[in-house]
Amino acid sequence: MKDQTLFSSYSLGDIPLKNRIVMAPLTRSRATDNLPNSLMATYYGQRAGAGLIITEGTSPSPNGLGYPRIPGCFTHEQAAAWKQVTTAVHEKGGRIFLQIMHTGRVSHPDNLPAGGRVLAPSAVPFDQLKMYVDGKGELPIPLAEEMTIDDITAVVAEYANTAKLAVETGGFDGVEIHAANGYLLEQFISPVTNKRDDQFGGSIENRLRLVRNVAEAIVAAIGAHRVGMRISPYGVLNEMGTYAEVEPTYVRLAEMANEIGLTYLHTVDHEGLGAPAVPDSIKRKLRATFKNTLILSGNYDALRATNDLRADKGELVAFGRPFISNPDLPERFREDAQLLLPNQDTFYTPGPVGYIDYPFLVKEPVS
Repeated sequence: MKDQTLFSSYSLGDIPLKNRIVMAPLTRSRATDNLPNSLMATYYGQRAGAGLIITEGTSPSPNGLGYPRIPGCFTHEQAAAWKQVTTAVHEKGGRIFLQIMHTGRVSHPDNLPAGGRVLAPSAVPFDQLKMYVDGKGELPIPLAEEMTIDDITAVVAEYANTAKLAVETGGFDGVEIHAANGYLLEQFISPVTNKRDDQFGGSIENRLRLVRNVAEAIVAAIGAHRVGMRISPYGVLNEMGTYAEVEPTYVRLAEMANEIGLTYLHTVDHEGLGAPAVPDSIKRKLRATFKNTLILSGNYDALRATNDLRADKGELVAFGRPFISNPDLPERFREDAQLLLPNQDTFYTPGPVGYIDYPFLVKEPVS
């Protein structure tokens, strides 16, 4: 029997990982002026015990900075600022991928730089969702502007530019394409938000066209072995909703990922946070279709993670909120130590409190 515990090493393509524990992407809103900083370097460095860290969602465009204080990586200055983060992780033997996230319609103009535009595949209004703006609180989200073909062409180039900057200037081991959670790429995937009647709307193949174009452009820029993708079939975050063709859509996406050669697929399951369950049927279909690494996620503890690894449901397991309050989460798993609970009030607040001040496990001295 293969050694498939959380603590066994793994090769993600040609990238060696010291264990199978992944730190999931977690928006923390500490990037003042959308620039990575020394506080973020400390935060990620503290958590470098993970085999792989996937960063918080990072915009490839001025138009994708929909939330307050999220980082970008579309300028040389931003990419160079990320270098302190990747260095902190690499010095402790970790590996780190940049998650590229364009917020699309999940945005507010007051969170964007001058000239920024709230863009989406179609002008579909939100029913209730609001967006926080520093100094103004929660505001209604305005109707997004439907993207032209020129806008779509430009955004593909923006994704490729960010991937190239991330690897060549920022020092990242690779990138994760965020095609989940109701952000721009999933807005194109889903007929709930994609009402287009051109080559980017209608059929499954058309709705997946932007995702394919983005993935192919990034692979051309940095190589398929450095590119993964996060997806959320049956996800309802940001008022997405489900639709009749969910499973054939994501099976086709997995086939495309094979064709392009992506190194991993990372599936979102937020049932543990109150979202609808992700049916086992789509998980089985993705496992059967995608030929490279699968990253499991969804309210895992160490025992369930090990059991699912040994049942061959995936190769790596991602942990999110436990990493917020347990910077040494892998060590706590290894020692079967108690996990600390996070303070939700400080998830998105600026500054070090609730960010880099959670304690590490202190071993009892040997007498």
